[in-house]
Parts: sequence; structure tokens; C-alpha cells
Amino acid sequence: MTSTPAIAAGHPSPLPLAATLGALGVVYGDIGTSPLYALKEAAKAAAHGGAVTQEDILGVVSLILWALILIISLKYALLILRADNRGEGGIVALLALLHARNARPGTWRAQLLVVGLVGAALLYGDGAITPAISVLSAIEGLKVDEPSLAPAVVPITIVILIGLFIMQKQGTGFIGRIFGPVMLAWFIVLAALGIHGIVKAPAVLEALSPLYAFEFLIHQDFHISFAILGAAFLAVTGGEAMYADMGHFGRFPIRLAWFAVCLPALLLNYFGQAGLLVSDPTAIDNPFFQLAPDWLHYPLVAFSALATVIASQAIISGVFSLTQQSIQLGFLPRMLIRHTTGDAIGQIYVPLVNWLLAAATLGAVLSFGTSDALAGAYGIAVSLLMAITTLLAALVAIQWGYSPFIVIAVNGFFFVIDVIFFAANSVKLFEGGWFPLLLAAFVAFLMLTWRSGVRLVERARGALRQPEEDLIETAINKCHARLSGTAVFLASSPKGVPLALTQFVKHNHVLHQRVVLVTVQIEESPRISDEERAEVIEVIPGITRVILHYGFMQYPTIYDGLILACKQGKLPGIDLTDITYYIGRETIIPREDVPGMWVWRESVFAFLQRNAERSAAFFGVPTKQVVEFGTEIEI
Repeated sequence: MTSTPAIAAGHPSPLPLAATLGALGVVYGDIGTSPLYALKEAAKAAAHGGAVTQEDILGVVSLILWALILIISLKYALLILRADNRGEGGIVALLALLHARNARPGTWRAQLLVVGLVGAALLYGDGAITPAISVLSAIEGLKVDEPSLAPAVVPITIVILIGLFIMQKQGTGFIGRIFGPVMLAWFIVLAALGIHGIVKAPAVLEALSPLYAFEFLIHQDFHISFAILGAAFLAVTGGEAMYADMGHFGRFPIRLAWFAVCLPALLLNYFGQAGLLVSDPTAIDNPFFQLAPDWLHYPLVAFSALATVIASQAIISGVFSLTQQSIQLGFLPRMLIRHTTGDAIGQIYVPLVNWLLAAATLGAVLSFGTSDALAGAYGIAVSLLMAITTLLAALVAIQWGYSPFIVIAVNGFFFVIDVIFFAANSVKLFEGGWFPLLLAAFVAFLMLTWRSGVRLVERARGALRQPEEDLIETAINKCHARLSGTAVFLASSPKGVPLALTQFVKHNHVLHQRVVLVTVQIEESPRISDEERAEVIEVIPGITRVILHYGFMQYPTIYDGLILACKQGKLPGIDLTDITYYIGRETIIPREDVPGMWVWRESVFAFLQRNAERSAAFFGVPTKQVVEFGTEIEI
């Protein structure tokens, strides 16, 4: 999901220890701040309004322990990380591996695409909730020593979050450099606080046995067990970043960071909080901060705020990365994407997404007001995403030739766990769970509408597009003259004649001496090497077709692609500073009498297409060399 601001996509991987340190900040920032609220919410759910008992505490901490072991350690670290697309992970990588993007409508792969897009959309809901609950839970530490500061919690949280979103346009290079060291210090603090709490009540270590979790759940009422499971799931939210960030750090550093640092520190802290609650049940309002000595509370609040800002930054960067990948693969309309540094392609800023995400996050803080209330909204989107990831990974494993019986047995076991946690979180639907699901449904609707609209437009283009033979005939026999210089026509398809070229010849009855037809083709691999970037095909002397291949993790720049082709000798005799780019600008006309989507969805697609980033700007075409031709497309 996330895209590290510290490490450039496409650059050589750092040394294992450096990558491990980087993973601590970017991959584990979210799950690393879960102790601020996870055990507290689970213990309150177990007490269900009464006083929390020792049996409740031991059952809850045992449940959290085994959730971390089963879901994060076994499923993600050992199983899901194996399903990589040339080193890349995440929902988009899985969809590419399953070749779902170009599946024919009505096929099972097309249905998988819908499921995968829903999974991708869930990340946007998660991206809105994570900064809200993380920062809010950190600032609530102020109430431990000074309850009168309670009214200031939300305003302080709002100020921090606004500053975080404003900072995005400046780039995150500085924060990226301190991610790892700060989070390493954070995990050390978690472990130290946990040991302090365990010393107070060593008996909590009995909860290492899974029997405590099992017996605790089966002896509760059904609705209480579900409430406890839903709250305990908060301890594993953020674990999905392991898979999404695999391409930035590598499988080994991510596993090393988890098993050597994160898991021990988290378990020590959760057991420490449990030890504190066993010795002092009244600490249930905020056991994390009360683990620390009184003199350390305010410094710990400040440190927690910094850690939650890092966790929030990682999720925001992840949403930017997911947006870019979705645009590349044709799941979202083109948007303005700014690279915030010249030496790291992974550092990007998407203004529209940034401010929509800011609005959703700030809205969540203002609407829910406390981390307790937000806990009801948190978890449902992540649990559904985890279930979808398990399902898609199983299909990839079968596609790779693994025994279906073994895959169904192993992935089926984890899928059942995912479904149980999703069902448990579903009971929080009316307590706030509707919020991330509503955001995800909106994004999924836009993705599916855009995807369907693009297919309809391409079908309409195909009906209007001349075959290549007509262009050859025109060039040889029908052109009244040949203009000096080179013209580049952008083509959406690697076959046929671009509509802009058809319009040009129709109105001017001439062609340039040199015509280059350029198509950008996004592949289902994360990256394409420079050697494989430009495919050059000579149609006839003077007319050349160039297909520029990019991976879905790369930014497609036509100008840079043509420079590379010239340097490689594939386009001799062309001066890129003295050419004209001709680009078609289409106006979509929804029609009820043309087969396609419902006309209201076509109108939504037309709105998105009308407000999408211009092709010239998005593909890096020099603006002073661009001529646009307007075309109406009826769908």
C-alpha cells in the first residue's frame, strides 16, 4: 500500500540493515502505534460496561498475541510475502499477476478485477481513519495528568493533521530520513514500558498459552465475543503494509524488522499493559500512558505524537503511490502528480488526493471526537482488505502451479480467520464502521465507472479509427504535399491511425516529411528496463510507430522515452527540440441509444474525463510544442 518517501522506486535496494531500519518507520509505523488504543478498546469490550477482571485481561492479551502470530507472523510474513510481482507487492501487483486488467467482461478474471478494485478502494478508507485515530490517541495522553485539558485534544489533533497535509507538497525527504531511527527508538520505548508493567504482575505471562484466548471467547456471550474480536483486531491493523511495501525494502529486511524488533516490542508492551491492569484495573482509561512514571507522561505524549505523525505519513504516501499505480493501469482518471525531489521517483505528491484525504481525516476527527469512538470505525475496512488479499494470493499460488489442495487448506485456514475478524468488525457498522466503507464504496464506484467508460471510449475510437493501410495509401497517393519537419501523433492504440492524425489529414490534405506515432503502453510488470523501453516499427519510409513500455510503478514520460530511443539509435535524424506534438482532446457525449452503461454513469464518466489531467501535461510533453485536435466521442 505504501510508498516510502525515503527510498526511490526503481533505485537499487539499500543494504539489508539500512532497509531493515527503513522498514521500521515506513512499514511498521501504523501497527507500531496500535498499543496506544488496541488493548484498551479490547479490555473495555470484555468488561462490557462493568469492572474489568483478571480473566478478562488475560483473555484479551492472549487473543492479541495469537492474532499477531497468526495474521502477521504466519500469514503475511511467511505466506503472503511469497506472492510478489517481480519483487513488488500489494493489491495492484496481485491484479497484474492474475492478468485481470484486460480480462473480457463476464469472465472470472473480470470478476476478480472488481474484487481487487474494491480491495484497493478500501485502502482509501483506511488512509482516512489511520491518521485520525493515531494522532488523536496520542494527544489524549494529555488527559492522564490533567483531565481539564480534554477540550484541547481535538483542536491540537486538528492542528497537527493540517500541518501534516500542508507539508506534503514540500516533499517528505527530511521526515523519510528520520523514519527508521525514530521508530526504532519508539519500539525500544514500547519494550521498556512493557517490561516495567510485566514486573508488576508476572502472572500475565500465563496468557502466552492460546488456551486463554480460546476459553475466554467460548465462555462469553456471542455478541460480546464478537465485540472483543473486533477490538482486538485493532492490534493487527497496519500489518497489510508488510506486503504493500515489499518492493521498497525486500522480503528479508521486512521479515527481519518484524521478528527481531517489532513483534517482541509489541508483545512486551501489550503484556505490560495487561500487567498494569491486573494490578490496577482503574487504569483502563489509558493503560499505555499509565505504564510510564508520572514525570514521563508529557514527554511520552510528545514522542507518541511524533510516532503517530510518522505512521500517518506512511499511510498518506501509500495512498499517493496507490493512486499513481491505479492511474497507470487505467483504474482512475489522470491527475496532476508532482515529484517532490529530482533524485527519488518514489517521492510524489498528488494535490487532489491529498486534500480529499485531508477533508475525510479531519471530518473523522470532528465527527467522532475520541479514539474510543473512532475505534468503531477502524478495522472493518482493513479486515475486508486482508480477506481479499488472502483470496487473490491463493489464486496466484494456484496459477504458479502449487497444489490446489495445499493452497486451499493453508489459505483457506487464514481466509476463515479473516472472515471471522471481518464478521466481528461488521457489528461496528452502525458505530462508525460505515464511514470507511462509504469512502471505499465511493472510490470503488469511481474506479469501476472509469474503467468501464474507458472501454466504451476505446470501442468508439475503434469504430472511428482508420486502418494502417489507409494511412499508407494516403501518404503515397493522396497527400497534396509533404510539410518539412517531424510530427509526433499520440495514439491510444498500437494499431490503426490516431484520430488526431485522421483529423489533420482530413482538414489539411498534407503530411509531414517525418511522422512518428507514439503509444504509451503500461505493462503488468512493476518496471521495464531502459533497454526494453522503446519498440520502434517502421510502417513505411517516413512513418514510424513507437511503442513506449512502462511498468505500473514507473511514471510514463513521452519526451524522456523518445530521448532514450534517439540515444539508442532507434530514431535517427530526429531533433526533439524541433518537432510538433499533435494530441487528440476528446469530448464525451453520453447517449441512451448507444449500448454501454446507464446514462447517468456515463455522465459521471464524462465529468471525470473532462476534468482529468491533460494528456500533454500528464505524459510530460513540452507544452510549447503541442497542438490539440478536438473530437466528439459518443458512448
